[in-house]
Amino acid sequence: MSANTSPRLFFASLSLAALTLLSGCAPLVVGGTAATTALVATDRRTTGEQVEDKAIEMKVGAEVRREFGEAQNMRVNAHSYAGQVLLTGDVPSEQVKQRVGELAAAVEKVQRVVNELRVGEVTPVSVRTNDTWLSSKVRTALINTKEVPSLTIDVTTERGIVYLQGKVTDPEGQRAAIAASGVSGVNKVVKLFEIVSPESLSQPASPAPIQESGTPAPSNTSTEPETGGAQAMPVQ
Repeated sequence: MSANTSPRLFFASLSLAALTLLSGCAPLVVGGTAATTALVATDRRTTGEQVEDKAIEMKVGAEVRREFGEAQNMRVNAHSYAGQVLLTGDVPSEQVKQRVGELAAAVEKVQRVVNELRVGEVTPVSVRTNDTWLSSKVRTALINTKEVPSLTIDVTTERGIVYLQGKVTDPEGQRAAIAASGVSGVNKVVKLFEIVSPESLSQPASPAPIQESGTPAPSNTSTEPETGGAQAMPVQ
């Protein structure tokens, strides 16, 4: 191979890879992790929404750090799904809770904020470790439950309360909540689903905003206290 051939081959391969990525045939890198097209295909968010959600989570975290620094008396986690941001963690006062909600609502592409921040001392590491374990068990329960689209449902656990986010039909959401509530150690299940029609699932994915695939989304300047108006159900 000549010296001139090698660069041409390199750039040809690079161009081919770029075209392949644009056509949806290559792995998508989100947050430093490669997500195969199989994962993208089973997530009911568009590829653009998935990327935006990761960006939203990082931006919310950056805004909180900018305002409060690395405060030792607070812990804020942002979980975004199709522009809906769930805030969990611990803050020292109601004023801080409301301010964090405002910061999250002001982030670009945020459609709705569900403010589940708890006012009080930071949750012990042992409790947080147990929450992580509970989330894993809930995900396993969803995978093992028939007619539940587990790969399009995000699971977040905070002090034994399980929050479910995703685009599901009403029956799918009911089945998922029942499965999660049956997991040992779960105190409560809160449904934060975007309910979609079965007919919409047979249509090609669209890059349109969240409000076009389900019920209209509230203004991105509002925050919701406590359960955020979500459907909560006791454990079995």
